[in-house]
Amino acid sequence: MKWSIEYYNSELGNEILSLPEGLLARYLRLTELMLEFGSNLGMPHTRFLGEDLIELRIKSKEGIARVFYCTLIGKRIMMLHLFIKKSNKTPRKEMQIARNRMKEVLRK
Repeated sequence: MKWSIEYYNSELGNEILSLPEGLLARYLRLTELMLEFGSNLGMPHTRFLGEDLIELRIKSKEGIARVFYCTLIGKRIMMLHLFIKKSNKTPRKEMQIARNRMKEVLRK
C-alpha cells in the first residue's frame, strides 16, 4: 500500500499551490518523496515536533516555508497548516493552529 496525502481543507491546498515558484517546486518534490518513502524524510526535510506533529521544511531562494502535518492510519499524510517563516523561531500561534487541527482530525 502506497502513502497518500490529504489536506485539512481546500483553502490549505490553494495556499500551497500559490506559494512562490521555488517553494512550490520544492514542496512538490518533497511530497513526491513522501508518497514513495513515507512521512519521515529526516532532517533537513522533515522534523518531529512532538505529540505526532511533524513539519515539512521547505527552503528556496524565495524564502522558507513550513507545512505542519500528521500521519493517520492507512499510510495517510494529513497536511494541516502552512506558513511562511520570517524569524528563526516558529511562532507559537502557528504551532497552535496546527495542533488544534491535528486534534480535530484525530478525533474523526
